[in-house]
Amino acid sequence: MHVRFPLSLKVSLWLVLNLLLVAALAACVLFVTSDASGLDALVRGPAGERAQAAANLLAAELRATDDATAAVAHLPLSDQLDYAVVANESGETRAGHAPELPREVIALLRPPPPLGLPPPPPGSRPPPRHDRDEFHDDAPPRDDAAPPPDLRSDRPGANARNLARGRHLFHVGEPAAWWLIVRMPPVDHNGRPEPVSLVVHSSSLRALLGLLDLTPWFLTAAGVLVVSILFWLPLVRGISRALRQLGAATERIASGDFTTRVPTRRRDELGHLGESVNRMAARLETQAQGQKRFLGDVAHELGSPLGRLQVAVEILEQRTGAAATAPLGDVRDEVQHMSQLVNELMAFTQAGLRPRAASLAPVELAPLLQRVHMREAPAIVCRVEVAPSLRVLADARLLERAVANLLRNAARYAPGSHVFLSAAPDDGHIKLIVEDDGPGVPPEALARLGEPFFRPDEARSADTGGSGLGLAIVRSSIAACGGNVRFFNRTPHGFGAEIQLARAP
Repeated sequence: MHVRFPLSLKVSLWLVLNLLLVAALAACVLFVTSDASGLDALVRGPAGERAQAAANLLAAELRATDDATAAVAHLPLSDQLDYAVVANESGETRAGHAPELPREVIALLRPPPPLGLPPPPPGSRPPPRHDRDEFHDDAPPRDDAAPPPDLRSDRPGANARNLARGRHLFHVGEPAAWWLIVRMPPVDHNGRPEPVSLVVHSSSLRALLGLLDLTPWFLTAAGVLVVSILFWLPLVRGISRALRQLGAATERIASGDFTTRVPTRRRDELGHLGESVNRMAARLETQAQGQKRFLGDVAHELGSPLGRLQVAVEILEQRTGAAATAPLGDVRDEVQHMSQLVNELMAFTQAGLRPRAASLAPVELAPLLQRVHMREAPAIVCRVEVAPSLRVLADARLLERAVANLLRNAARYAPGSHVFLSAAPDDGHIKLIVEDDGPGVPPEALARLGEPFFRPDEARSADTGGSGLGLAIVRSSIAACGGNVRFFNRTPHGFGAEIQLARAP
């Protein structure tokens, strides 16, 4: 017993896997490329390098000039951005201007206390520095003074990592605003290096993001999109392929090809639907074959009695007088009509029951069309435009029967019209077109042409000799030859049939 997997379960599992994949990529960007989480990860990763570069350049300008205002003015200008260079330890503004710093900003500016000591209370003075003379506070700094404790490290690249860890982004204050803190290299203050940070204030996150390099995030989003598309593509293509196969199969079944089957390898609703379509096609094929066999048996059983009846009518006409000639003539016409109907039934059932491609052989089109025209409708004007070298794979007898029925229809329902027979190669096939310039058929009847016993209007009734089997014989004969036929109306008037058969080598 095959285990079925519903489409809803497949799509749900695929969605969960896709979300897990996206989460893994996001975690890789947020947590692997930086040692932070949340909004800090946005600025500590590659996206914050642009702001860090601006802060480093500002620090270099502050060390090279005494005009701090001019140095800050070189930063990207915006009405929604406020810049300030703030001392980490004291929280005092050294350059630029920014609103009053919230407590959260001041807390992040101060370096962490030594291990095991509590943080200093707000407003307290920083501890005395050890890079100055022990007895002379006003003495200049010694040349061997150590760098600030928050930047001192013996490991290569540690300063860059420390600067990256000093980048923070958060939304605090009253009213709430966006704050970006970027740790800067030390600048000189009163003759000594002082740890500072660039503080950016903005009420608009969009304006603040203009300072960041969002290219890595855009690339990540594009990567997630591409990976998601590639991830979903097999599932979507599999479903689309199955639906296309089902659509093509149902179209062929609707056109009368009940031998069509759908692949049933899937184990979901589409696979179950394909199995149902196959069962439906098999039952329709069985019923259609049974009906054709029944009609063939009836036609066969009626053939002998009708033949004897025709002989009896002819004998009566010879033995009776002139008074019985008219009634016997009517009887003879009815018997002849019944015989023709039985013959058409026999032709229809034989074509429908014949195995496909049973007697296919190369057939030259030009002589076949000329022969059928001279035998079936020599009185109508018929123009044949077929290259002598064109050959098709078909059963010659069935192809002649199909063309003969089309010519008889043109002679019967479009008397005085012209008939055009043409054929041309078309992508490995041959298209044979039979057209007339008669009145055509109602457009709404085109879809049902070829159904047994269907007559498009009242004019085409049994009284005019039509049985509704002519075009059905055409369709079944061409199908037995491995081809297909399409009926259409010409513009501005006329009727046509397009027959497609395999081209003979």
